[in-house]
Amino acid sequence: MTEELFREDATLQHCEARVVACGEGGVVLDRTVFYPQGGGQAGDSGRLLLADGRPLTVTDTRKSKLQPGAIVHLVAESDLPLLREGMAVTASIDADRRYAHMRLHTTTHLLCALVPYPVDGCSITQGYARLDFHTNEPLDKATLNAGLARLVGEAHPVRHRWISEAELDASPQLVRSMSVQPPRGLGRVRVLEIDGVDLQPCGGTHVANTRDIGAVVVTKIEKKAALTRRVVLGFAEAAPAA
Repeated sequence: MTEELFREDATLQHCEARVVACGEGGVVLDRTVFYPQGGGQAGDSGRLLLADGRPLTVTDTRKSKLQPGAIVHLVAESDLPLLREGMAVTASIDADRRYAHMRLHTTTHLLCALVPYPVDGCSITQGYARLDFHTNEPLDKATLNAGLARLVGEAHPVRHRWISEAELDASPQLVRSMSVQPPRGLGRVRVLEIDGVDLQPCGGTHVANTRDIGAVVVTKIEKKAALTRRVVLGFAEAAPAA
């Protein structure tokens, strides 16, 4: 099982770790700052630095399919022979990629506060994020952009905490997603709280305050199905001119 340092502190960029196992196209560490793909958020990339100074590129991070609780750091096949059980490494994420994920993931929570419908699809990447809302009601881009700008500007604190599964069962309205359910079996569930704005289960990485999101905009609203409206988010500095 991999100790998930990013769950408590998403700002960590490096950690010392040891190789637990090799397989599934990568390496499992005893602890990591790398977030594995899940909950709609893309996995981290970065590098592993060996004791002799050689850097190995981590192209992606996934949850192990063979070892519950283990996280696989994907590396080039040619680099796998350089890694062995018990070896010490320094794990370092691509900080720019992670920070983009943090900004956009937090923005999706603001969007959930502005759009009062269940979510039936989510994707968060370095360049954009999208949420699919279960509704046939039209959504207005200008109204959503004004709402996002207001919530970012109001500088709401963002924090996480843990609640028991019993507490979650007593408040089923906290779960907004129809497609991704909180993990069960550990006795507790991680929830993200944006002060006065949003509270829902989430295991992803986020900024500490909505002002840290910066300038984000709704770039597109699409009707994907009779009961699906897709909202695509992007960074304002990367959005094409009207």
